Amino acid sequence: MEQRPLNGYGTYLLVWSALVVLTAVTVTVAGLHLARWSALAAILVATIKGSLVLLYFMHLRREAAIIKVSLLVALLTWTVTLALTFADVAFR
Repeated sequence: MEQRPLNGYGTYLLVWSALVVLTAVTVTVAGLHLARWSALAAILVATIKGSLVLLYFMHLRREAAIIKVSLLVALLTWTVTLALTFADVAFR
């Protein structure tokens, strides 16, 4: 089985820089007091950051299809739970 080389240091530095910038975005958005949109913005940024960590640092891009499908099922379950929570809070 042929092994593909892992990402180089440049890729890791670029992803790390993106994580730092996204952390700054999270802090900035939290300080803006956007009312209902603050939580949604924080979750969106956290999702992007989590995706970067999963894809690059945990090497999910190179995993078998069954691992990716398992992750998608877990993310779908989380998304439905989150949507139902937001719907419950919105209609109180």
